[in-house]
Amino acid sequence: MSSGADAAHMPPDSETKTPERLRRLAGRLLSGVAAQSDRLTNDGLARIDARRWHYAVLASLQEFGPGSQATLSRRTGIYRSDMVGVLNELAERGFVERALDPDDRRRNVITITAEGRRQLRRLDRILDDLQDELLAPLSPAERDQFVRLLTRLLDHHSQRAPRPPAPGS
Repeated sequence: MSSGADAAHMPPDSETKTPERLRRLAGRLLSGVAAQSDRLTNDGLARIDARRWHYAVLASLQEFGPGSQATLSRRTGIYRSDMVGVLNELAERGFVERALDPDDRRRNVITITAEGRRQLRRLDRILDDLQDELLAPLSPAERDQFVRLLTRLLDHHSQRAPRPPAPGS
């Protein structure tokens, strides 16, 4: 229970409400949901000493097969300079293996291991639970529609927006 002194320091209701103009801005709403999603994802993965980049690399390797560091960088959107550190972490944990590319011995081919596939299944379950938490107010049909709409928006803007050059290119 709060005292009268505490109540005196609480802002009036109009000071804590968001103006309707702001509540109607799709970009602002998307930013707010993205921030909440990032927080949930980062915190959830940190509990098992994982990061979203680990998931991106393992998912890419599982879905598309082995690839070079440059290929993985393009597939996941992880900068090439950051990819080395991510792969080092995954290799140290036994989730990926590096081997010299037989066609170009200057580069490595990265492959997911059996332990990496098990880790990916664990990460899938955790991320499914985190998505459930993020989208809790929506019905299953609304969730599907929301994801379809976001995908359509992202695909549209990804096709139109010029991509920045990769560092070092």
